[in-house]
Amino acid sequence: MKQTFNQVQSLTPSTDAERRNSKAWTVNEVAALFELPFNDLMFRAQQVHRENFDANAVQLSTLLSIKTGGCEEDCKYCPQSAHFDTGLKAEKLLPLQEVMEAARAAKANGATRFCMGAAWRTPKERHLEAIGEMITEVKALGLETCLTAGMLGDGQAEQLREAGLDYYNHNLDTSPEFYGQIITTRTYQDRLDTLDRVRNVGLKVCSGGIVGLGETRRERAGLLVQLANLDPYPESVPINNLVQVEGTPLAGTAALDPFEFVRTIAVARIIMPRAMVRLSAGREEMPESLQSLCFLAGANSMFYGDKLLTTSNPQAEKDRALLDRLGMHCATEAELSAEPSAGCSEHGCATH
Repeated sequence: MKQTFNQVQSLTPSTDAERRNSKAWTVNEVAALFELPFNDLMFRAQQVHRENFDANAVQLSTLLSIKTGGCEEDCKYCPQSAHFDTGLKAEKLLPLQEVMEAARAAKANGATRFCMGAAWRTPKERHLEAIGEMITEVKALGLETCLTAGMLGDGQAEQLREAGLDYYNHNLDTSPEFYGQIITTRTYQDRLDTLDRVRNVGLKVCSGGIVGLGETRRERAGLLVQLANLDPYPESVPINNLVQVEGTPLAGTAALDPFEFVRTIAVARIIMPRAMVRLSAGREEMPESLQSLCFLAGANSMFYGDKLLTTSNPQAEKDRALLDRLGMHCATEAELSAEPSAGCSEHGCATH
């Protein structure tokens, strides 16, 4: 165990050039991080966090469902799938006015990032035109923009970039080995192809996953390996804890050990040191003490507000009160970033 801890004392590379020269993470290496004593893992994650970010700052993000329900995919965790009877009524794309009202409210409540989610397998051309206008108008408010709308075809990422989009979200959800037990209508390669399209046109990548689906610890490690070995790894990594919804096949799944969720945050921070690690769905079910451990483990962004896609989320006032009690403050992504400490280069950041 001591040897394993010593092996993680050097960081993964933080520049594109260094990434190209470094070796890829293996599942065995990442699984070994999960096996570290909890205090050792937290200590190392906090070291990495401080070497790359202001450890007492967090970015507030709001996620609005701009098109809810009726999705063709069969993701077993999702109440928006048309395959399952969850009582969720399918709705059309929200009009621009409603989206802008939500964006203004988000900004007034301290959010600096506004994410829009649409339940589609893939967006149609008419959808992209309407969404492009939303992106342009939301960005004019001074908010960072992110969109998740399913798989992208040829030319669609370019359209979103031209509208001014900052991030496109497309989660890998879980490891390749466990993926087939959760989704059958979209392949793992489909997801990777969309991420390639996003990256190739110069958009920032937002990609993470969901834990608590019934996967093993090694399969959680496999998800993080897939993300960390993308070239480059995503700038934004949302970590979701399964929100069980009655009517979905995963309702009744055994809950993930809370400390295992914190470990997942910590390992993500260690192997993707410059990524924004976002505390996402499932946060409302976490006590404030657990959320605080997630911040200690390296989470530096959280989704807040009254609506996180179709699951509830703590109210903005409660979230701000928690941050105040922790002595933490809100910041934009740019304000969060800190130059790596002088000791970083001295200890060989270019290898792991």
